[in-house]
Amino acid sequence: MFVYLVRVEQNPVKMPKDASLNEIDAAVRESYTAFQSYKNVSATKRATFLRVAAQEIEALGQELIKTVMEETALPEARVAGERGRTTGQLRMFADYIEEGSWVEARIDTAKPDRAPVPKPDLRKMLVPLGPVVVFGAANFPLAYSTAGGDTASALAAGCTVIVKAHPAHARTSQLVADAIHRAAQQTGMPKGVFQHVHGAGFEVGQALVKHPLTKAVGFTGSFAGGKALFDLANQRNEPIPVFAEMSSTNPVILLPESLKKNYADTATILAVSIVMGVGQFCTNPGLVIAIEHEGLSDFVKALAEKIAAQHPETMLHEGIAKNYSDKLQQALKQKGVTIEAEAAGEPARQQGKALVGSVAASTFINNPLLAEEVFGPFSLLIRCADRHELYAVISTLHGQLTSTIIGEKQELAEYQDCFRTLTEKAGRVIINGVPTGVEVCAAMQHGGPFPSTTDSRFTAVGTDAIKRFVRPVSFQNCPEQLLPDELKENNPLNIWRLYNGGWQK
Repeated sequence: MFVYLVRVEQNPVKMPKDASLNEIDAAVRESYTAFQSYKNVSATKRATFLRVAAQEIEALGQELIKTVMEETALPEARVAGERGRTTGQLRMFADYIEEGSWVEARIDTAKPDRAPVPKPDLRKMLVPLGPVVVFGAANFPLAYSTAGGDTASALAAGCTVIVKAHPAHARTSQLVADAIHRAAQQTGMPKGVFQHVHGAGFEVGQALVKHPLTKAVGFTGSFAGGKALFDLANQRNEPIPVFAEMSSTNPVILLPESLKKNYADTATILAVSIVMGVGQFCTNPGLVIAIEHEGLSDFVKALAEKIAAQHPETMLHEGIAKNYSDKLQQALKQKGVTIEAEAAGEPARQQGKALVGSVAASTFINNPLLAEEVFGPFSLLIRCADRHELYAVISTLHGQLTSTIIGEKQELAEYQDCFRTLTEKAGRVIINGVPTGVEVCAAMQHGGPFPSTTDSRFTAVGTDAIKRFVRPVSFQNCPEQLLPDELKENNPLNIWRLYNGGWQK
């Protein structure tokens, strides 16, 4: 995903002033002070806070919808759907922490008579890290921004949050931030539990990450932006984790027998996936990999017809549109790249035109630039001479959010090595589908090996996203009155715990 810091409009709206270094310092310090109280707020009260925040966002009604549309050019249906996902995530985390087992309580009771050394009483659980800085995302003004998954999971974990609004939708961010502030006040949360700052320049983000009281960072955006924050965080006297979702081309492998039988259907679903949201999804299928045979020719012809029926569409803002145009032209200028399909007409200002190119596998392998993400409605077809070359291409791929195989049942069995290699490369492996569309649920993994994310052990979507913002702590021989409720002997919260090696309530 690409994050741009400037938006140019014909009738520009006055942008909020960048936060000063003094204002940033005050915001982080207030967040840290609030954390000292908020970390001890019960899960039930935190859940209430999240639910009221969802209600306050919904209460913004058409004002929010209209503002998002004005700032991003997204259609109303998409904005309404994203608002539903945003409030749904808040309620999902509320339910999750209220149930309580997510803290992974582990209890091993003492054995004072054990020889030759007595065994101490040990109790372990997950606790919040501290103030978390969240960077709003350019391509999801609601679900990955001010009240998005990073904010929801951090607040659910017991962390306080400082959001840096994305300047491409600053007014949207302010509306949502005000809704969260109202929810915090209504539910009696500590003052400063949620902070919101503006900043179009790198200096604001840099100051937030470098502040000694910041304990973690959530980011969704470009590889350059995410890597810069990651490096900055690791240069601190106290390095902190940066959970950055960055770059992914989401390869789709088309196996020959399936393509021969189902080339038309495959072309249809891939065309829809390529142009969906003008290609502005982190799961857009940027690479398509197939072996040369008669089915491939039929597929390319069918795909060309589907893409040609499209027209250029307006992208989120001019920065993204310009970047798409520049990266697209750079890819097309590479030796051996041929245009196979393109949308009708020429793009106007801030528009992106769908296009599919192709290149020989040997050329792709020897030109790393062709493996880079082109963020927009573009896919590159890699033509492999045989199965051996198919494996060679897959082995050169960088870490991905997703990888996909489309094939017949027997083919999938024959290409198990391909499947296993893709499992090493990606966080989510899809069979006979498309990568666009990320279900928000406990089993979702939205994160993969570098450079798709900075830490493949975690997900940015689903309930496990909470684990980015916690750490384990063991309590040894701790008196009952000092223990958190989750670890007390009588289990007052009635949560599932691993007690002397067995799960019980």
